[in-house]
Amino acid sequence: MDWNTILVTTVEAAVNWETVVYALAAIGINIQFGYAGLLNFGQAAFLGVAAYGMAVTVATFNLPFWLGIVIGLVATVLLALLLGIPTLRLRADYLAIATIAAAEIIRLIFRSVTFSDIFGGSDGRQGFAGEFFAMNPYPRGEYGIGPFGFNERVMWVLTVGWILVALALTLVYLLMKSPWGRVLKAIREDEDAVRSLGKNVFAYKMQALILGGLIGCFGGFIFALSQASVQPDLFGTELTFYAYTIVILGGAARVFSPVVGAMIFWVLLVFLGNTLSEMVGAGMIPFMNVNQVGPVRFMLVGLGLMLLLIFRPQGIFGDKREIALNAR
Repeated sequence: MDWNTILVTTVEAAVNWETVVYALAAIGINIQFGYAGLLNFGQAAFLGVAAYGMAVTVATFNLPFWLGIVIGLVATVLLALLLGIPTLRLRADYLAIATIAAAEIIRLIFRSVTFSDIFGGSDGRQGFAGEFFAMNPYPRGEYGIGPFGFNERVMWVLTVGWILVALALTLVYLLMKSPWGRVLKAIREDEDAVRSLGKNVFAYKMQALILGGLIGCFGGFIFALSQASVQPDLFGTELTFYAYTIVILGGAARVFSPVVGAMIFWVLLVFLGNTLSEMVGAGMIPFMNVNQVGPVRFMLVGLGLMLLLIFRPQGIFGDKREIALNAR
């Protein structure tokens, strides 16, 4: 077995672009679910509309890259308003139903033949990342420490991505220490009590939904730019459920837990995937083949999460009181 390759790829997974994307998505869900008690099961839609907003603006309409970023942000806010206005005055499960349905509807619109001239159908869109990589300050080469390293394109994506993660964490920390954050957490505990004090619960919920979507949508930008392409099936419901897994793994309503959870999640997936592949290749697991490695690694990670929820349901850094939601 090539333990050196396993070690290198596992360590790199802790800081690679996948971790950045899911950390941003999970930070957004942490605001909505962890702090406000909102069940948004359509975070993938927020990432998708942002990524496609940027890609379509540049690749389809030949407009500037920065205008594409603005359009992606505006599309995210509009999606939050569209989902929040009819549901946030109702029970929490109505938002869950609306968001998971909206995410699937948006994915199917992106891949539909009818709109293929705009969105590219199942092939998606390419050719929109040139202006972003033209700003790359890193000369051509490899950057890292010892065997751990990335090329100049990945380094540029990681630099921008981790700066966005740091800014998002700082914003969440400051907001949750403010009166706004305290009201948000009070709504999670008992929104009727907050309403009786004269607070506009609907407005606070809408603000949390929009803010969580906006932070998550930057993960969509990084997802698209890291691949220099967007495809509709990249923004399926599993993206949302992975983000929830990361939040629960790290612990809901903790500022840094989504980042730590994202690192642990991807390190486990990469380590198990590479280790199982090496063991299958070496004939150490004769009853498995390479095609079964992917499903088995998710089964093992899932088993670990089940044990975590049984013995520590609040996650690694969480508090049991933070997951007691008022879903009325």
